[in-house]
Amino acid sequence: MSESLKSLIACGTKLWLDSIDPDLIRSNREMGATGATSNPIIIADLIKTGRFDSQLQPLLTDNDDAEWVTWEMTDRMVADAQSVFDDVWESTHGNDGYVSFELDPLIEDPALNMPHQQRVDRYIELAKKWSAGHSNRMIKVPATPAGIDALEEMVANGVSVNVTLIFTKRQYHAARNAVWRGAQRRSDLSKFKSVYSIFVSRIDVYTEKHCADLSSAAQGMVGIVNAQNIWADNEEFWKDKNCPLQQEIIFASTGTKKPEDPPTKYVTALAGSDIQTNPPSTNEAAAASGITFTRQIDQLPDTRILGEIFRIVDFEHLEETLMREGIEKFAAPQRALLELVAEKGREFAGA
Repeated sequence: MSESLKSLIACGTKLWLDSIDPDLIRSNREMGATGATSNPIIIADLIKTGRFDSQLQPLLTDNDDAEWVTWEMTDRMVADAQSVFDDVWESTHGNDGYVSFELDPLIEDPALNMPHQQRVDRYIELAKKWSAGHSNRMIKVPATPAGIDALEEMVANGVSVNVTLIFTKRQYHAARNAVWRGAQRRSDLSKFKSVYSIFVSRIDVYTEKHCADLSSAAQGMVGIVNAQNIWADNEEFWKDKNCPLQQEIIFASTGTKKPEDPPTKYVTALAGSDIQTNPPSTNEAAAASGITFTRQIDQLPDTRILGEIFRIVDFEHLEETLMREGIEKFAAPQRALLELVAEKGREFAGA
């Protein structure tokens, strides 16, 4: 493990990987990573390499249902990643060592226009299905109206959840309150674990486009400030709930989008607590940076910058815009993944 990553972990950050590539999982585990997450883009990129053809081919030979095969492969790939972190889960008594499994993004596909209650019921059904028998698997649920309305029942039924696609404090509050209602319906909180994925860099992409009036000092800081505020809110809420395990914030979307920004911009600013789920390139950049990371998560910028941000940024419009974009980014990769698996089936059949 590099000295830089040692310092990041030592100051309080749990390091997770935004990939379940088996090679990257092993190398990042050696670098200090203690968890990982998956999504349809990650699964598709792995299948495109051809490295999983030996597993795909018999599945597609026995079953021509591309959707079934896609989820079977996703289940296996996530489970393989989980096995690398089993020791972390055991040594921390369930506080760390998780791999996140994303539920079907097509539930939110605008083209399907599924009724709200049907979406809620589908989330609950799939959460129970894909979490069954897995101690260190988290179920990723988006902070959409249906996703949030499904959380109480999921958690009451023992599901560990990673609430994703959170951009604002309003979404976080709605998700957290639903999760806590579900937790209170359990007879035992010893295995209750929830995390809340706050997207960071996408917010700064939004403000570049929609908040041109921000000063140069404030522009590019909104994602960080927003994450810091939600983190502080989360710390305050859970401190008196007597939960054996930590209910944590995940700092997601931590890869920088602007070439002029240092690749460790968000890693540095959010160091010191909870979980960073970083792209492989961001972890590699942090490892090679030579930086001694210190706790920054509770170090807010100058009050003038804070005042400017909350005066100029319309967080209601921000949430509406980024959720609309996020849902499309959610659904389109899943449709592409299904088509990729179907194409693999045709390729194997013609071989």
